[in-house]
Amino acid sequence: MARKKKEPEQNKKKVNTDGVVGLVGSTTEQAISETLEINYMPYAMSVIVSRAIPEIDGFKPSHRKLLYTMYKMGLLNGGRTKSANIVGQTMRLNPHGDAAIYETMVRLAKGNETLLHPFVDSKGNFGKVYSRDMAYAASRYTEAKLDSICSELFRDIDSDTVDMVDNYDSTMKEPALLPTSFPNVLVSANQGIAVGMASNICSFNLKEICDTTIALMDNPDHDILETLPGPDFSTGAELIFDEATTREIYTTGRGSFKLRAKWRYVKEGNLIEIYEIPYSTTSEVIMDKVADLIKAGKIREINDMRDETDLGGLKLTIDLKRGVDADKLMQKLFRLTPLQDSFACNFNVLIAGMPRVLGVGEILEEWTAWRTDCVKRRLFFQIQKKEDRLHLLKGLERILLDIDKAIAIIRETEMENEVVPNLMIGFGIDEIQANYVAEIKLRNINKEYILKQLKAVDDLEKEIANLRDTLNSSKKLKNLIIRELREVSEKFGQPRKTEIIYESQQAEPEEEVDDTPDYPVTVFLSKAGYLKKITAQSLRMSGEQKFKEGDTLAFSRETTNKAEILVFTDQFQCYKSRLSEFEDGKASQLGDYLPQKLGMDPGENVLHVILPGDYKGFIVFFFENGKAAKVPLSAYETKTNRRRLTGAFSDKSPLSAAIALDKDTQVVLYSTDSRAAIVSTALLLPKTTRNTQGVNVMSIKKKAALDKVLTLEESGIVNISRYRCRSIPTAGALLRDEDALEKQTSFEV
Repeated sequence: MARKKKEPEQNKKKVNTDGVVGLVGSTTEQAISETLEINYMPYAMSVIVSRAIPEIDGFKPSHRKLLYTMYKMGLLNGGRTKSANIVGQTMRLNPHGDAAIYETMVRLAKGNETLLHPFVDSKGNFGKVYSRDMAYAASRYTEAKLDSICSELFRDIDSDTVDMVDNYDSTMKEPALLPTSFPNVLVSANQGIAVGMASNICSFNLKEICDTTIALMDNPDHDILETLPGPDFSTGAELIFDEATTREIYTTGRGSFKLRAKWRYVKEGNLIEIYEIPYSTTSEVIMDKVADLIKAGKIREINDMRDETDLGGLKLTIDLKRGVDADKLMQKLFRLTPLQDSFACNFNVLIAGMPRVLGVGEILEEWTAWRTDCVKRRLFFQIQKKEDRLHLLKGLERILLDIDKAIAIIRETEMENEVVPNLMIGFGIDEIQANYVAEIKLRNINKEYILKQLKAVDDLEKEIANLRDTLNSSKKLKNLIIRELREVSEKFGQPRKTEIIYESQQAEPEEEVDDTPDYPVTVFLSKAGYLKKITAQSLRMSGEQKFKEGDTLAFSRETTNKAEILVFTDQFQCYKSRLSEFEDGKASQLGDYLPQKLGMDPGENVLHVILPGDYKGFIVFFFENGKAAKVPLSAYETKTNRRRLTGAFSDKSPLSAAIALDKDTQVVLYSTDSRAAIVSTALLLPKTTRNTQGVNVMSIKKKAALDKVLTLEESGIVNISRYRCRSIPTAGALLRDEDALEKQTSFEV
């Protein structure tokens, strides 16, 4: 074999950017901590700082970029434009795709009803926050502009109140924050999931937040609960007030508020109308949960429930059965469904680029400090502008006091570019002032104009003095911010949507009582899968049991109406139900067809039915390949309302029998080649998994299979010692005529 030619060293070496020499194609070891620091940490910090966590102005970057784009498009005072146009323009600042931008707009829109004070005045279908399935229309169909409250977001943005930074390709500027004149961070609900942390801020009433901010500025020891009783949500509903919980959230920024739907009873029609639901759920989730409870038999008072939401707003209607107490039913629904839900708070806000979980008081304190800085920058900007104007007027004042001299200088100057220098020399003014004077129109050289300009100098000097006085006085700065907060509160404040309910106003929750009637019944199951539940009285009066043509009785059992049943199928699944969910029948009826009643998959058939009782025993599964698995019944006792368990038993071999036992006993195994064996179930160890393959109990010959399994008492075997075995697996013994089964009418014990 030819040897590989050795490559020259200079072709194998490579110098990296750090000047370290390495081999091309070679790998170097790197500590996992170093890999995380170099590769993962920048991504994590980008998600935290630039995407998911809101800043002190109450916005994430995606919100801010969208609103600023709409502001620059003139949509604050102008008419609406197509949403697609806004989305396209926003991509100059936010290059993450049109779908993400439009979804952001939908959340901010009035039509979606996510926010107490929407920032986008929308037209068209923007979906609803209280509906999971109501999709919003495409951006080419809807229109939008900025809502009037956005004037408070951009009130001072052109007065150098916030830093302007480059966009992603450095072709234009955008604000790092929006100079909101009210604490929007607590007025607009905000949710975000970052890497390793999240943020979930509930919305508060604008007027209450402004009053609280003012009170804290006047008195840092102010009790926030006096002016801010709780959050206010756009979907309304009721807030169940708990003082201790509320104070904890206001202090730590973490906790949860309990919300409850609003409803009314309509006597005409005997129905309940639910017209406001908790902010944290949707109408579809509520409908699905109620449907599940009805199927599980936990709610029997409802005839029908439907969604009648229209342009008038949300409405879920419940038709009641005759004689049902609406108040008691609603208390039950509050306990079992999301009609009463909780909103988990996590007030995680970026402060100077660092995520911090703050209480309400701390957030308002941070906002006040930030707003004070914004107002200071605005005042300084205004002073600079007025001083620039004053500087020009001071130069003009010198000229206007001796206008003839100025005209003479201009007239006697031969070159145009020498006019400004000659004016500077003649009046002792600087270049900026001289340029301004040189541009004055001839018509303005009159007494009236001169007097106006001289008066403007005095006015500007007074204004600058007042601005400087305000800028240098913390008290005046505070009063200015308070005055602006009051203006916002009066102009945009609105009544609470979420009503506060105190504990004393709540109906006492009743203990959940299982009112299912219990009485003796007998269960009959046919081989085709038809189940009949017949009361003792009906059974005494009935005649012969009726079955479908070709069908026969599989087994019958005496039990009670409240008993549960486990139905095992040929698809290795188990269906759980209560006998109380089946109507009482008669011997002359066929009964309920289990595959249809339990909602089985197409082609799925019943194999065995077990009555588990109190789930204290175990089930022994016997398979055609001669194996058996012993599984505790508790493995099928679900704590939730699940009605179907997949992987209920092993799928490695077809199931021959399943026997429920409360203690170990002796069973008889029958094979298709006329052999039998008596085995004690005590030889089988319980398995923790339902779908275990089990262990060999009977050695099955080729082309044979384990056919049936019965308890020793039911088998009728005479020669017990002939078939009894002390260990497993066993081959069994050939059946004698006196021990053979003449017929078999049961496949489950």
